[in-house]
Amino acid sequence: MNYGIRTTLDQPFTQTLRAVRDALLGQGFGILTEIDMAATMKAKLDVDIAPQVILGACNPPLAYRALQAEESVGLLLPCNVVVRSAGGGRTTVEALDPHVMVAVTGNEQLGAVADDAALRLRAALGSLGGAAAVPAAQGRTSAGASSDAQAEDVLPGSQGTPASGAVAMPQP
Repeated sequence: MNYGIRTTLDQPFTQTLRAVRDALLGQGFGILTEIDMAATMKAKLDVDIAPQVILGACNPPLAYRALQAEESVGLLLPCNVVVRSAGGGRTTVEALDPHVMVAVTGNEQLGAVADDAALRLRAALGSLGGAAAVPAAQGRTSAGASSDAQAEDVLPGSQGTPASGAVAMPQP
């Protein structure tokens, strides 16, 4: 199962981080948490990693709908969006695919919420204008139909060829 939505931009990390915040806001997401992984790794382990920030994005109406369908879905909230330096003036932005909520919980009632959240996250990442790809869904769709599609779709408005898809992982 692919679990991420990704885009890579030919712009510096700091500029991209600002643009991601604005793009998420434009899709109704506020930023509840912000974790500077580079600063944390330096402070806790005295190691250096490339700049990387995890944004905890929340769209309150979507979160409420998800909580109505699955009482424990808070374990999977908020939507994590990672902005990380890819070197050479490039920055990668990745978001956890909200369909992971359906896969992890097995609750198909979350499907409509996941569809809406994924659409908004794809629109936010697509608005950034980078070379982008959204891995096609695998396994069960929110409607319950089986899908084994392996191809990647380029986000609308993106430039270049699709970036590589996310690697499968058993948990979010």
